[in-house]
Amino acid sequence: MIDATALTTDARRLVLDVEDDLRAVLSADSELSQQWRDRHTAALRGNRTSADFASWRDEHVTQVAVSWVLTTVFVRFLEDNDLITPRWFAGHGTRRTEATDAEQAYFRAHPEHTAREWILQAVEHLASLPATAQLVDAKAMLHQIPLSGRVAERIIAFWRESDDDGALVRDFTDPDLGTRFLGDLYQDLSEFAKKTYALLQTPEFVEEFILDQTMDPALAERPLDGFRIIDPTCGSGHFLLGAFARLVARWQKEAPAYNARQIVAKALESVVGVDINPFAVAIARFRLILEALKVTGETSLEQAPGLTARVHAGDSLLWGRDERTLTNGVDDGEWDFEADFSEDSARLLESLEPGQYDAVVGNPPYIVVGDAKLRAKYRSKYPKTAKGQYALTAPFMERFFELAKTKSGDQPSGWTGQITSNSFMRREFGANLIESFLPERDLRLVVDTSGAYIPGHGTPTVILVAKRQSPVDDEVHAVLGTRGEPERPAQAGDGVVWASIRDHTTDESFENKYVTVTDVPRSTLSSHPWSLQGGASPEVLRQVNRSSHSELREMIHGKIGFASFPGSDDAFFSVPSELRRTVRNEPYERPVIRGDSVRDWDITPEAWAFVPYDSGADPIELDSTAPWYRRQWPLRTSLSGVTGFGGKTQAETGTWWTWYRWVKGRYATPLSITFAEVATHNHFVLDRGGSVFKQTAPVIKLPEGASEDEYLHLLGVLNSSIALFWLKQNAHSKGNGGIGGGIADQQWERFYQFNGTTVRDFPLVEADFTAFGRMLDRLAAEHAATQPAAVLSDVVPSAELLTTAADSSASVLDQMIVAQEELDWFSYRAYGLTEQDLTYTGTPLGVKLGERAFEIALARRVEAGSETTAWFSRHRSTPITEIPAHWPEDYRELVQKRLDLIESSRMINLLERPEYKRRWLDEPWMKKVDRALRTWLLDRLEEKSIWFDRQGRPVTRSVAQLADVVGRNEELRGVVELWRGRATVDLVKALTDLLNTEAVPYLAAWRLKPKAMDKFRAWQETWQLQRREDAGETGLDIPVPPKYSSADWRKSTYMAHRGKLDVPKERFIHYPNAGLAADGTLQLGWAGWDHFQQYLALAGLMDDMIRDGASDETLRPLVAGLGEVLFWVQQWHDELDPAFGVNAAEFARTDYDQRRAQVGASEDDLLSWRPPAAPRGRKARS
Repeated sequence: MIDATALTTDARRLVLDVEDDLRAVLSADSELSQQWRDRHTAALRGNRTSADFASWRDEHVTQVAVSWVLTTVFVRFLEDNDLITPRWFAGHGTRRTEATDAEQAYFRAHPEHTAREWILQAVEHLASLPATAQLVDAKAMLHQIPLSGRVAERIIAFWRESDDDGALVRDFTDPDLGTRFLGDLYQDLSEFAKKTYALLQTPEFVEEFILDQTMDPALAERPLDGFRIIDPTCGSGHFLLGAFARLVARWQKEAPAYNARQIVAKALESVVGVDINPFAVAIARFRLILEALKVTGETSLEQAPGLTARVHAGDSLLWGRDERTLTNGVDDGEWDFEADFSEDSARLLESLEPGQYDAVVGNPPYIVVGDAKLRAKYRSKYPKTAKGQYALTAPFMERFFELAKTKSGDQPSGWTGQITSNSFMRREFGANLIESFLPERDLRLVVDTSGAYIPGHGTPTVILVAKRQSPVDDEVHAVLGTRGEPERPAQAGDGVVWASIRDHTTDESFENKYVTVTDVPRSTLSSHPWSLQGGASPEVLRQVNRSSHSELREMIHGKIGFASFPGSDDAFFSVPSELRRTVRNEPYERPVIRGDSVRDWDITPEAWAFVPYDSGADPIELDSTAPWYRRQWPLRTSLSGVTGFGGKTQAETGTWWTWYRWVKGRYATPLSITFAEVATHNHFVLDRGGSVFKQTAPVIKLPEGASEDEYLHLLGVLNSSIALFWLKQNAHSKGNGGIGGGIADQQWERFYQFNGTTVRDFPLVEADFTAFGRMLDRLAAEHAATQPAAVLSDVVPSAELLTTAADSSASVLDQMIVAQEELDWFSYRAYGLTEQDLTYTGTPLGVKLGERAFEIALARRVEAGSETTAWFSRHRSTPITEIPAHWPEDYRELVQKRLDLIESSRMINLLERPEYKRRWLDEPWMKKVDRALRTWLLDRLEEKSIWFDRQGRPVTRSVAQLADVVGRNEELRGVVELWRGRATVDLVKALTDLLNTEAVPYLAAWRLKPKAMDKFRAWQETWQLQRREDAGETGLDIPVPPKYSSADWRKSTYMAHRGKLDVPKERFIHYPNAGLAADGTLQLGWAGWDHFQQYLALAGLMDDMIRDGASDETLRPLVAGLGEVLFWVQQWHDELDPAFGVNAAEFARTDYDQRRAQVGASEDDLLSWRPPAAPRGRKARS
């Protein structure tokens, strides 16, 4: 039996190799390339994509590569299980010999053929069999680009690999013909496809539950003959297999006279699947065919009847739904888009015609469509549901209902059932869905599955079951969530939350600590947002709302929302060291407040930005002489193409260098409250000006003239546990990482989206929270001043300094923890959840993590065995079950009263749990120290004196040379020793560790993988056209160059420094395979050099290597690097350089030509130079 995990890992690597090969084949075939370009143009015209050709091509090349590999997977499975007679690739014992013998005989007969033709022999055999012809029909993606013979050999060798005992590494033998492994392949075979299509398997226990709630009642009210069910998002076919099995069982029971083949034909006729992903369709077809084969009792596909799986590749949101255009109100029969490679328009139109299915089931994708044109196209097709920044959840919900039958005479209406993202429940795009669309449908069952452990589903989900008819009852049966899965179950289908759902959904009412089963008024579910919380939550929510005298919206000025966002983070966001070198204008270099930098009453900016706005928040004028202009010019076309909310591009507005969105009014006054829009807990902070806000940190402004105390009052109440509870009831839960992001093992780990629309409705009470806001704001500032980065900002680091800072930091944090406790307990009384005043009025003290009342109560439950939690271990705190004896007596008594109330009050018990209590999760102290010391050292190593010689000429340095510099500087050496934690340090090794991740190679071919060099050439073409445009040439159609992805870079650190737009943000330049032969350490340059200095430094390095005896072959990449930087020397230095007394551009051009001749290389030779391939090895299997 196959090892699914190992197969998926190995096959994923194989797919990447095949992709590279197919790209090369496509590029070399001009006719085929033009056909693909024509297809891309058609896709653009039909608004099915807005991607540039390279990105569109790569997406489809992935599909072709997967199709080639997956087809050989099918063949291997059939070979090992003797379902076909011939052998092509491998097998057991003599079967393996049969495969190699057959191959040899084939090549004797066809010596001109390659391994590709041998693979195609297997494809042709599948095409000749009625049962498998579908798998390799004309729409199969493998027909779109031929493999090279070399890579075909690699595929065949892959399947013939043996272990040390001679056994096949990949053995598919399985007496049960199990195909679950194909589900794993579907989900993980291609990382690109996984992200593009949001690939995610539906677990069998979920599929069975939904079929129980939809297919079974549908069959109960209509004849079996003619019954039809569809999954329009079928993926690898789990729902199709489940439906097929049920139909077979029904036919066997109701038509005992039918033979197996008749039953299979009837069942297959009833099951339909569609998916946008062609290889998902291939897998679903294969699995369904094998299930059908098993029912027929046949043991050979060659003897099997024609088994037609009605599974088709296509976009269910487009096909079969208003897909034809109207000319003067007349249907002209033309579609407003063209079929993609794998789409069979006739079958899709037939399968997706509305109103023909008795049951519609599935697990639709949860993602927001990234492609702007396709997103707009869906919006035009589904105006009722595709609102705002909608997720695919919304239009698919409408589509599911459309495909179901309507009630007509004796024909009952169809059923729909789906597990889907619950994002529509609370995010704005779901308002119309909930308040207009669903109230007109007969919603029968709502199940909150967000607390259940569903493998792979990091995104919170909900199950909806309905009929396509008007509502029948005033109530809807619901399973409400109370608590999440306490720990990851050994078997997902047996988790306590899922078991509660499975076993009690049909109960009239039921409640345990995980779910509440009840009937919910339909009117409640007709109001957005939905809250599907059970237990005490509804009671607490009613009390909080009842106690309110106003809402936040009445207190603030304007809307709560973003203040700005650049539209292209990579173009504007950076690090301070890079901005100091390139912008060189402090007012335009500002810290960026992002949501993830707002935590625990404080802001810790992790990014800075070039901000082209003056002190009045107005955009600055374009200045071609300014240093920042040189930084932004390479990005001009990319930035010009960014489209704003009004539909105009930045080019059309005439200010391509400014941010995409800038709300001047939100910078008009210095005071603002900002918050983390996406977080596990509520984090609101007072900002006093000087920063810029990204959209992930929305801004709250009070009316002009509002005092700081008014802000602090608001800050206090919004940071309370009451506020967190209310926000979580009304905000969208994002789970723990999204699709494929894992499971939120602990409920307090789940992320929520606290958007401005939700926050503005927060209920306010008359109580004054100012004192709490002021105290915690002050303590947060004191705490920030004790952090390593702040302490070391303007002094020489020492161990004593850091020890003192650590003690101070811990002390202030303890004070913040106790102050937050007082705020929380004050809020309970303020909102009427208790009449007792349980705040502390004694001498201020500190409380450590693990010592709060709710933590003592939690530790007691853990000790009693009634609860499990990762709270203490995850927060590096020690659980205690007794009140600390060293506390003052009056505080001990107060905490005891709090513990008593936690036990006696259902509402306080709910709030005094980790889900609603501040985590105070901080990075370990030593990590912060390490980062601060690294930054200090890197800043010092950027000093100009290191990177210029005594004559002012730029020079590269090896790490060995830098170690000499550091070794001679007592101060620098001491900080290196402090950073390494020991007195004796190998400076070369230490500096290598420090600098290795801070440098990016000088040459694109050293930075980028071969497949990404086409993108780099596209950028070069854009720059050439921009230069012509600057020279006055008009009518130029300058293409927006493609963005880079993480898969394009040779190292992840290069991507981290350069980003999607290849903007240099690193501190140092790396010269791989360069330097003196005897040195052997990294050769580096300074990223602070201008382009002419970069040219001179590289030329100087080349001269040093020539004197050292370097070969022409070794020198060629250096000359290629000179060629790349030459463009920028000509762009920015076409003038007399006063330091060197020459025209820099003219000098560099002449020098480059001489050096190119010196190494015997043409321009084309240098453009095509690539680093030598690293030796490949295979790890031994354990």
